[in-house]
Amino acid sequence: MEPFGQESWNLLLERIADKRCTPFIGAGASATYFPVGAKIAEEWAQESGYPLGDNTDLTRVAQYLAVTKDPMWPKDRISKRIREVKTPSSGSPDDPHQVLATLELPVYLTTNYDGLMTQALKERGKSVQESICIWNTTVSAFLPPRFTLDPNYTPTPDNPLVYHLHGHHEFPESLVLTEDDYLDYLIRIAHDKDLLPLVVRKAFMSASLLFVGYRIADWNFRVLFRSLVTYLEYALGRSHYSVQSIPRADELSEQDKKRAQDYLIRYFDRQNITVFWGYSQEFTAELGRRWRELRGG
Repeated sequence: MEPFGQESWNLLLERIADKRCTPFIGAGASATYFPVGAKIAEEWAQESGYPLGDNTDLTRVAQYLAVTKDPMWPKDRISKRIREVKTPSSGSPDDPHQVLATLELPVYLTTNYDGLMTQALKERGKSVQESICIWNTTVSAFLPPRFTLDPNYTPTPDNPLVYHLHGHHEFPESLVLTEDDYLDYLIRIAHDKDLLPLVVRKAFMSASLLFVGYRIADWNFRVLFRSLVTYLEYALGRSHYSVQSIPRADELSEQDKKRAQDYLIRYFDRQNITVFWGYSQEFTAELGRRWRELRGG
């Protein structure tokens, strides 16, 4: 597939204008407000005396704590941390959530536990419906009423859906966080094709997908991507888009960085996904500028 150039921007903007674009929002989109998973993992590893070498892998450190303390300890801890962060009532105009809210799309999907996407949409006067993936029996049994979808509900730009694929901090039991959680989630979604609501499945299959805030090495992106493969096969040949940050200098040499990019390009090409190389805020700033230009300011 061609690099993310003018043609890619034109097609993406066309799909947005037609309301045929579904954003997927990952942790990188919230990095301004919440520490990245690697930083949280390091803190927890140091506090707990984590004995393994991968102390920046939040999924594995959380698994260790779930075993040595109890299964809910890391989920309660990360939920509390999100609640304690004071986010501004209105973020920067180039903030990923603010820009995505200006697109006025009917469905927003996220693997984040926070409510920043919902907040940005409400600030624009939208009547937002939030819901959570019912990926285990605990979530099914104790789902708070406000996260329950009416069977007759149809998302619209004025009444959009924000769907939390990996849970919400207000309901810690719903979080997909540890290694066991990710494996259970992937098994459940692979065996139950109706696990996701019909309106969410339609958002996969009838629109171009836009992944913002992910890195290929992250567990949540890898599990998300594998769980979407079946839906992507039915996406009617539409192009999809992913923002991928280039690995930091301390992570890979220049030669390995180039090899990693070449690998990712080939990997995403197979699913008709065009990659924008850069940070989420960089991409959404450019997207916001082009969208305002298209709409006459």
